[in-house]
Amino acid sequence: MLKVEHISVMNLENALRGARNPMNSWGKSDSYYNEKGEYILGENDLGLAARLCSSGTDHRKFMRQILVSMDITAPIYWWKEFDTYKVGTTANSTSTMHKIHSKSFEEADFSTDQSTEETKAFFQSVIEQLEKLRLLFIETSDKSYWYSMIQLLPSSYNQMRTCTLNYENLINMYNARKNHKLKEWHDFCDYIKELPYSQELITWEKRPQ
Repeated sequence: MLKVEHISVMNLENALRGARNPMNSWGKSDSYYNEKGEYILGENDLGLAARLCSSGTDHRKFMRQILVSMDITAPIYWWKEFDTYKVGTTANSTSTMHKIHSKSFEEADFSTDQSTEETKAFFQSVIEQLEKLRLLFIETSDKSYWYSMIQLLPSSYNQMRTCTLNYENLINMYNARKNHKLKEWHDFCDYIKELPYSQELITWEKRPQ
């Protein structure tokens, strides 16, 4: 299971203005704000951005200046792979260390959507044991129960993080993970496809010369 919420795309205007700096071509800019306050790329600006993107990382530095903030809820096993992309990303997560005992454990706290029915049935015993440890820790404050929770906690446990990335990060993620065996990466790539100008700037295939 993977869910993305509260998506914000920022700094598009400044990034595109900077993209015109090398050729002093600011006068050709044709982007504007619509009545909703959204920044709309004009034909000239979008064409330039697309050409720079397909010219390689040296030419598309402006992509690092298009910022994206989003809340991602995903299992720990997916976050382990996401953490490969450390450069240019920042994340604040909900705290397993501090808040693991603050609510009852239930099936919705875990990603079991791809498990067999037999596995799901067995997993109920894991949830029951975690809940037993949680209650014992609350009752006694015995840290051994807390440690037992942490060490038993499956990697399917869902964690929410507020992440800040940029469009260059997302190009790398999309191209590296769009055919990955984990369904969560396919779900994340579907969210990437919905970002403003994703088709022209992020998810494009090789363009004809």
